[in-house]
Amino acid sequence: MASVVHASPLDYPTAVGRMRGDLTAMLDVPHEAGIVTSAGGEVMRAAMSAGGDGRLASCVVASIVGSRPVLIEVQALVGETSYGTPRRLANNVDPARLAMILAVLERRVGMHLGTQDVYASVAGGLRVNEPAADLGIALAIASSFRNIPLAPEAAAYGELGLSGELRQVNAANRRDAEARKLGYTTLYTPQNAPDIARAIALALER
Repeated sequence: MASVVHASPLDYPTAVGRMRGDLTAMLDVPHEAGIVTSAGGEVMRAAMSAGGDGRLASCVVASIVGSRPVLIEVQALVGETSYGTPRRLANNVDPARLAMILAVLERRVGMHLGTQDVYASVAGGLRVNEPAADLGIALAIASSFRNIPLAPEAAAYGELGLSGELRQVNAANRRDAEARKLGYTTLYTPQNAPDIARAIALALER
């Protein structure tokens, strides 16, 4: 049986914000910080697609933090285990949800992850517990497993059910608006993908 390890937050730089009216600017935030704002959306997309790999093993998630829509970067790494028991390490991600997502990917999509180490992380030290991040985590894992990048202008959100269906989440309109405002024009959501198999096909088989 695979073990699930909940890691301590990574030591990413802290974002410094300045509020001017309704415009939030993030200062001195490297692309690894993983929080997308109106000042940094284009920088993040360029950094994540540098080197010709597009957005390999990384997915931007339209999340809700408190009462505000925020775009965050979810990263994943999948590799063949060197030991008998594969590791599952969750950093700033609910380890129980990670285990569920992996089970659904294996059972409903046919990804053979039983012999793979899987690492999932939310960059920037921001912990994400909401089920709406399920789809972004799943797409990042699928991208790493298949070694196929996501489009640099893509973002995702949606709750994953045990039968592989994608469920509607709250504040969908606000998530859409925030993503599009920051230049993420391709959205993978329950509105255009009824299940995880369809979402992966849209994202990786374009």
